Amino acid sequence: ASTLNCEAAALRVVAEVPRRRQSRNRRRMVEGHSVHRVARGLRQRLVGRRLKASSPNGRFTEGAELIDGQEFRAVEAIGKNLFAFFGGQHKGDQTVVHVHFGMAGVWAIFALAAGEAVPDPTPTTRLRLEDGEYVAHLSAMTVQHGSVELFEQKRAELGEDPLRADADPGALWAKVSGSARPIGQIIMDQGFFAGPGNIYRAEMLHAARVHPNIPGKHLTRSQFDDIWAAGVEQLGVGFAKGSIITVRPEDARALGKPDLRRYIYNRATCGRCDSRVLSWNMAGRTCYACPSCQPTTLGTEVKADLREGVVFNSHCARETLNARLAQGGARALTVPELRTILRERGEDFTGLKKDLVIKVEALALDGSAKGTGDLYNGSSPGKVPAAPAGDELAKDEFTTPERAAMEKALAGESRAVEHVAELAPEQAKRAVERATTPEAAVSDRIAKVRRRTPALRQDDSSSFHSPPGDRS
Repeated sequence: ASTLNCEAAALRVVAEVPRRRQSRNRRRMVEGHSVHRVARGLRQRLVGRRLKASSPNGRFTEGAELIDGQEFRAVEAIGKNLFAFFGGQHKGDQTVVHVHFGMAGVWAIFALAAGEAVPDPTPTTRLRLEDGEYVAHLSAMTVQHGSVELFEQKRAELGEDPLRADADPGALWAKVSGSARPIGQIIMDQGFFAGPGNIYRAEMLHAARVHPNIPGKHLTRSQFDDIWAAGVEQLGVGFAKGSIITVRPEDARALGKPDLRRYIYNRATCGRCDSRVLSWNMAGRTCYACPSCQPTTLGTEVKADLREGVVFNSHCARETLNARLAQGGARALTVPELRTILRERGEDFTGLKKDLVIKVEALALDGSAKGTGDLYNGSSPGKVPAAPAGDELAKDEFTTPERAAMEKALAGESRAVEHVAELAPEQAKRAVERATTPEAAVSDRIAKVRRRTPALRQDDSSSFHSPPGDRS
């Protein structure tokens, strides 16, 4: 049998998984950094235009009528919420559209001038905006409209957003330090921290070396400042790169793990110290901690549901195929991945997942089998290289949505993983198909789509509490 190319096999699985299976796997929350990326794209291409508005599925008809032909004046992102302002300069003349993307929302823009094909609206398309140059389709869990008072009400309910220039960490500290709830719960409360989800919770606390169970009122100001700084940095990288990558490239190299993307989320061992990661249920979500990097203090010990971290196929942040094999064994792979591995080695690939796991584990244990070592390392000759975590793009560069989708595919994450809210399914699929071409074509395409644009320019960042047109 030819030498097994695990990473290339994983990329083929991305393309081969049946559409029905992919739709079931699409369970990912659009996190704060993604919402800010959507807002940036809208500012660059649609704000300032007068657009025809309609509601293809009829669920936003009244709102579409109100903004039809009105100037798209401004857009604000606060945590996982987006607010679009239409109308005149004064707030009394404006209609606000509030969007919460939920698990699978997108606000995709199609450039007519560039010859981009515009797909038909889907049953979930609530709003369509168009003029002679662009068409935009919005699908989201929540799309509601109102006056500027709607924005002010929602803004008052939301906490501090690490990506906003007007964030007030001092005000957040006053709330956190007065709370008896564990900091792991507080970070997930959008009324405190606006934007982070479960992945960022795990990685922010790990970076700050703070245990999730420490009550807010027991944190020191220094610990809080470290948590906030980690959130600013990590969500900032997510905004610039379009991927949740919490390990600095230089740190990954120093650790001898150049492909390491996250330290503890959905990992069996800590990426920093290799201790076993512990996980438990916290308010209905899996919480993670490294007992060495995040030691417990008196009163913070986990008293129930404690277990060693078990790698699973996260639909928010999947590790590469090789990383999952190394950490969780064959059981950490999907059925299509297991079958691809067996098929490429000429082995029987029929049976239930438990049967496939046994067969793949037998391959890995048989040291005499040609190519066995490739199951556990990335040295397979001719494999499509995973894109380094940030190496190819300088910190001041903004990764396009298409490039972000390609990077995920090259890293072994399917387009159902860590949702790209700026792309329609057709656009994401085209980007993934580019990434699954032969290595030379991939490199060529990556070079063509790389663009050098500032990532966090002042004019791209949200910076005010009051609505547009009312800054006096």
